[in-house]
Amino acid sequence: MPNLIRPAALGLVLTAAMTLSGCGAEIAPQDGKDGENAHAAGGHYPVTVENCGEKKTYGKAPQRVVTNDVGITEIMFALGLEDHMAGYVMPDDKGDLTSVPWKGGYKKTTWLSKETINKELVLDARADLVFAGWSYGFNEGDGFTPAALKKVGIDSYLLSESCRNGQGKARGVMPPLEALYTDLRNLGKIFDVEKRAGALITRFEKQVAQAQATALKGTDRPRVFLYDDGRDKPLTSGAYAGPHDIITRAGGDHVMKDLKDTWTTVGWETVVERDPEVIVINNYGDTSAEQKRKFLKSYPPLASVSAIKNDRIVVLDYVDLVESPRNPEAIASLAAALRKAER
Repeated sequence: MPNLIRPAALGLVLTAAMTLSGCGAEIAPQDGKDGENAHAAGGHYPVTVENCGEKKTYGKAPQRVVTNDVGITEIMFALGLEDHMAGYVMPDDKGDLTSVPWKGGYKKTTWLSKETINKELVLDARADLVFAGWSYGFNEGDGFTPAALKKVGIDSYLLSESCRNGQGKARGVMPPLEALYTDLRNLGKIFDVEKRAGALITRFEKQVAQAQATALKGTDRPRVFLYDDGRDKPLTSGAYAGPHDIITRAGGDHVMKDLKDTWTTVGWETVVERDPEVIVINNYGDTSAEQKRKFLKSYPPLASVSAIKNDRIVVLDYVDLVESPRNPEAIASLAAALRKAER
């Protein structure tokens, strides 16, 4: 394989793809404009969905939802549910929010905090539901859990990517794209916008199928490692986080596909042993993608790894790689990058 697409070059690919396709998702119409929610609430509610193995019943559509993190927030925006939100919480290191298909949602919705979500914040926002996930806001260490919210009268919905699988705090109960589609279907039912949810899923499925049709196959599939961050031990993706489906459906062979978890750490010796031919960097946080790239290129234990020797390093943004409505476009973008790297 010739030298890899540089991060800047991939950025141009991603920008062009977003401009032409709008990331594969357009802003959904508001309630009443598409024929949904036209009937009385009593005609639809109560509704029951299964969320992370638990049956949850809603007597009406939540009106003051607080979301945590960018992918979760954009799921709500993609469904056109910003009018049902009290606001969102996320740090300001998650990329440009002004050119995304859901920039209207960001303009209309209050950015409640750039710090960690907590019980006091959602109480002040008069939230009736918090949409977050395990390690996407919810954690026992801070005492911010669905059980704690229930005690103060606030409901919760867990991001399906983050569902715990019964093995301690390990996460993941379904393939990543299935998790996205599950949340879209559930939220469509909860907010009585099932037609919108169905239309999004159909569009995403078509977009993924088109990307797979042109993706590398068979022996041409390069071994791919996802690098999130970490020096002593790398944080990476297992089989249940977004990168697994993004890499696999884009035509790569995910070298950590045997890890039955979402985001988890491994040893560098495992990375060296599996010898990835392409490394995908997760771009977010205080450490820039270029700084991560320089570390990988200069870290002596990785000198013999094919991706490092041949300078095949691709950059995708955080929101592309966590569960979000940007996942299908990320598959298409990575498929194009892998094809270019093969030439």
